[in-house]
Amino acid sequence: MKLGLIVNPVAGMGGKVGLKGTDGVLKEAKAKGAEPVAPKRAEEFLRKLKANMTSEEVEVWACPGIMGEDEAKAASFPVQVLPMKIGKETSAKDTKAAVKLLVKAKTDVIVFVGGDGTARDIFDATQDIEAVPVLGVPSGVKMYSGVFAVSPLDAVEVVLAFARGQANVSEFEIMDADEDAIRSDSFVVKLHGFLKGPFVPANIQGSKQASLATDEEKDNQNAIARFIIEEMRPEATYILGPGTTVKAVAELISVKKTTLGVDIYQKGKIMLDVSERRILETVKDWRSAWVVLSPIGHQGMLLGRGNQQISPQIIKRIGKGHIIVAATKSKLQSIEGNVLRVDTGDAETDNLLRGYIRVVTDYREWRLVRVQ
Repeated sequence: MKLGLIVNPVAGMGGKVGLKGTDGVLKEAKAKGAEPVAPKRAEEFLRKLKANMTSEEVEVWACPGIMGEDEAKAASFPVQVLPMKIGKETSAKDTKAAVKLLVKAKTDVIVFVGGDGTARDIFDATQDIEAVPVLGVPSGVKMYSGVFAVSPLDAVEVVLAFARGQANVSEFEIMDADEDAIRSDSFVVKLHGFLKGPFVPANIQGSKQASLATDEEKDNQNAIARFIIEEMRPEATYILGPGTTVKAVAELISVKKTTLGVDIYQKGKIMLDVSERRILETVKDWRSAWVVLSPIGHQGMLLGRGNQQISPQIIKRIGKGHIIVAATKSKLQSIEGNVLRVDTGDAETDNLLRGYIRVVTDYREWRLVRVQ
């Protein structure tokens, strides 16, 4: 099987520093101390692919340098380098040129390491050429599109199933998020188009589903919020994740919270849009710190999508027992497979979170839900 590889080396750099994406703010992300995410994710994917191959023969065709070649060599994976040049700073033009070359080389599948912006660029590049199945290795900040595997290891499972003829090809939604609007705390996401890709249900994350805006949903959110507030401790520090369900908690205690950011509530005051570094600097007693999260609708992603500020370093200090998960009944029912998913980028942290976790679903009501 000929596997085409495209790595967006800057994807995801805005996550831990609280920029809700990297489009148009790369310099600011670097100034805040952001480090590359995608190259490591690409190496992880390739190393695990190599380790899990049995009788399959996989030939990797990659972009030059940091867009694929370097990662393949770091993973000791033989690679055919595409005949193209890239600059010191890569761009959407490089991604689109690579797609056309990979189609011309008759690759069987294109695997890209990036986020929604990279998926959008690939869609745009395929509009006037023959389609090749596409699979995303998640490395962006939000990733609302359905073309992504849950994690690099899940991407390996999908690729091997496809190589063995055990995966169907389906159409996946490519979502176009307005990152400027999201940074202003407005959720502006629209359908950009569809890409075909290999489909293995347990390993593909699916598209984000927007929360319902009904009175019943709002009542359910408020009931959850009342219960969480009753259990809150005055001396504790609360790290509040994104989402309208968590925002309902802040509204009931009369503090302002961002809808799409990570905030800290401590001693009656709130710090908005905090970064990983700010959390580490603010929390003095981790035994008295809690995280409040709500999973993404339909995807069931709990950590690793849009809340990278709550990093493995922070999760290990907090501990699984101090994570409060809140989800309305309708959101929980919408989650495919009835499982929650985590993709923190750290295998030890993901293993720490696996098993069952208590999810508050109403006032004094909760369910045990499996974290996969």
